[in-house]
Amino acid sequence: MKNAITALLVGLVFGVGLLLSGMANPAKVLGFLDIAGPWDPSLALVMIGAIAVGMVAFSMAAKRTKSLLGNDIKLPASRSIDKRLIVGSLLFGVGWGLAGFCPGPSLVALGAGESKAFIFFIAMVAGMALFEFIERSRIRG
Repeated sequence: MKNAITALLVGLVFGVGLLLSGMANPAKVLGFLDIAGPWDPSLALVMIGAIAVGMVAFSMAAKRTKSLLGNDIKLPASRSIDKRLIVGSLLFGVGWGLAGFCPGPSLVALGAGESKAFIFFIAMVAGMALFEFIERSRIRG
């Protein structure tokens, strides 16, 4: 129960942060991504802040085996940059550039009733299902 309440609170703080920063607004995101047009650099500060927090959090997590709530910490074991990572990153970037959403902000916008977020969410779930299908076929292969 403690983990569920903590997850809810962290999710709410994250969602409010996405709303306040403009990350849940596809027009603002597309304005940031459109460097050839009227570029909006304000989200760069949000990203720099997120990277800084992430660096501190991963640094702390690397020194521990358990989280502050007592759960096992499972960090990625691989540090290699391979074809799968590059292709996945490209697909993510294309989707983000076309829709103005990435997974977290799309859920916030979906909760706010944004119809474009619903379409993105369906496409995201379909992409995840396709990935699982391909992975299982590859493993059986």
